[in-house]
Amino acid sequence: MAILIGERPSQAIWRDYLELTKPKVVVLMLITSLVGMFLATRAGVPWTVLLFGNLGIALCAGGAAAVNHVVDRRIDAVMARTHKRPLAEGRVTPAAALTFALVLAVLGQALLLAFTNPLTAWLTLASLLGYAVVYTGFLKRATPQNIVIGGLAGAAPPLLGWTAATGHVSAEPLLLVLIIFAWTPPHFWALAIHRKEEYAKADIPMLPVTHGEHYTKVHILLYTGALLAVSLMPYVIHMSGLLYLICAIGLGARFLQWAVVLYRGTRPHAAINTFKYSIYYLFLLFIALLVDHYLLLNL
Repeated sequence: MAILIGERPSQAIWRDYLELTKPKVVVLMLITSLVGMFLATRAGVPWTVLLFGNLGIALCAGGAAAVNHVVDRRIDAVMARTHKRPLAEGRVTPAAALTFALVLAVLGQALLLAFTNPLTAWLTLASLLGYAVVYTGFLKRATPQNIVIGGLAGAAPPLLGWTAATGHVSAEPLLLVLIIFAWTPPHFWALAIHRKEEYAKADIPMLPVTHGEHYTKVHILLYTGALLAVSLMPYVIHMSGLLYLICAIGLGARFLQWAVVLYRGTRPHAAINTFKYSIYYLFLLFIALLVDHYLLLNL
């Protein structure tokens, strides 16, 4: 249960602060950032950019996640999935978490400015503010389209990786951003269906709560179809080759199959299984893009 007002919080340990950064989410973001870096140049990425650029992006992402914990602490306390988080249980105070978030963000920005370029630093800051302030502080509670509008902040890592390596924006990284942007709604809405009662209890206007499960399932199906089409674009613009095309079709077809299963309601736990598959989908899609890139370089 959440800590009572006036009650002294239990002593935090380093694992509590690590949890504030949402490390699993940050790792997936870093994979897409790394792919963006490696796709950006044929000459190889300097080790300073590779190490400190990704570290800077990770620190800023962790800082944004810590702010999310602070803003959502009362919501987290009433949801089974999140009620054991450090702020929900009172192991970390809001002031300590915000201080931690500020330190991470400042360190991350400093690394990006020192080892990459100002463009990457500014884009990372915009992504941080988009997630921590615009999405978490406003959109999440304001509209059932919260994850669609706010998903742009979470889609930025491949663009950040690209600009860290090149210093400029081009069409290719924006296409990678579009892939993640299209992936985000079916990914989160599947989880929202699985946790519908908890979101309703927390008074969060997620789509299944405001418009019902059938409406949400239709939109998951539509977005997954759009994602499959968008995921083929790297091949269309000659950014990737045949290996990526085969992987994108196979992975996308499987995602679409899960969306159909969820829509039909023919299997138990289809929502959470669709959510889990969506994570593997994004990871494998970007790995396929990277492997295909290096195969093309060696031909």
